[in-house]
Amino acid sequence: MKSALRIFVVVMAIGYAGNLYATNPLPTKDVIIAVNDVFIPGGFDSTADSYVVVSGIFPNGCYRWKEANVNHTTTYSHEVTSVAAVTQGMCIQVMIPFSKDVRLGQLATGMHSLKFLSSDGTYLEKKLVIE
Repeated sequence: MKSALRIFVVVMAIGYAGNLYATNPLPTKDVIIAVNDVFIPGGFDSTADSYVVVSGIFPNGCYRWKEANVNHTTTYSHEVTSVAAVTQGMCIQVMIPFSKDVRLGQLATGMHSLKFLSSDGTYLEKKLVIE
């Protein structure tokens, strides 16, 4: 009887905690993240929207992909900043890979320089040819 009551109390507490989390989600913070690699498909021309595929590793389970910000500094130079939303709370401590498409829009014909910026001031640079 006592064990049944304990199980009931534990189940109710878990249910209450889950309901409490749903009504009061944990706060998030936007963080600039580094990318480890960039895949650049070929065959783009000046009339089509171009894109690249960025990939990397989140340090734990609190990180979720949010967006990529593209800054067209000149006609042929572009800076990309990848942003993750980080939940403030307990997280699973395992590295999680990610891979996302980043839309660059229509670019002029020629060789473009793409810099993928990190929060520490370093960057990964790639070239994109638009036909």
